[in-house]
Amino acid sequence: MLASKVWESGALLDFLKTPIQSLQDFVILGGRTFANLFRRPHYADDIAIQMDIIGVGSLPIVLLTGFFSGAVMGLQMSRALSTYGATGQVGNIVSITLVRELGPVLTALLVAGRNASGMASELGSMKVTEQIDAMRALGTDPVQKLVKPRLIATCFVLPLLTIIADFVGMFGGWVIAATILQLASTQYWSSAWRALSYSDIAQGLLKPFAFAIIISLVGCFYGMRTTGGTQGVGRSTTQAVVVASVWIFVTTFFITRIFVSI
Repeated sequence: MLASKVWESGALLDFLKTPIQSLQDFVILGGRTFANLFRRPHYADDIAIQMDIIGVGSLPIVLLTGFFSGAVMGLQMSRALSTYGATGQVGNIVSITLVRELGPVLTALLVAGRNASGMASELGSMKVTEQIDAMRALGTDPVQKLVKPRLIATCFVLPLLTIIADFVGMFGGWVIAATILQLASTQYWSSAWRALSYSDIAQGLLKPFAFAIIISLVGCFYGMRTTGGTQGVGRSTTQAVVVASVWIFVTTFFITRIFVSI
């Protein structure tokens, strides 16, 4: 009986060892990255390149997804609201839902799927080919050179992408309201604008900033701890996307809970 309990406790410790070690390494990487934000060199060229890759590269898919998200929401809400003769409230619901939740979360998930995987695969390839070790040997801090530019670029462009997605989504809702519901454009846009408060806008801008930190750090973290050659790169890429997506939903819950309490 005693031996069985000892074995179970040892198995539990072995099971918890890996996630706890990963969390510790992630916190250390995040701390080092934030500590290097105001230290030179800043690698402005690398930041500009990452902003182009993350921001401009993600723009087509963000525009497409944002438009059809607003259009689908307009279709669904028109069907529900027509039962109560309240189709004029479509603009309110579309704007509030997009700005508060759907716009930030969908944009973050798209960027995570496209760029967290890209960061993990790029840094993972550098890790397995020992380029990061060579960088350290030459006296360059890999966190300063590789992680910090990606964090700054993501934190800058993701809120901008979210704003674009919100507006395009409202435009998609307007197309449905104007063509199917025969709703006046002035009524739609005025109701959509009046429905938003400063709290909604603050919430809609705070979330993508928090998501940007998660996406960049998670992608870089799994990339820099890649092992096992090309198979390890693929494994790190998958882990980065899954973990970033899960933490996006967890984070949006807690941020929403805070704003609801306020």
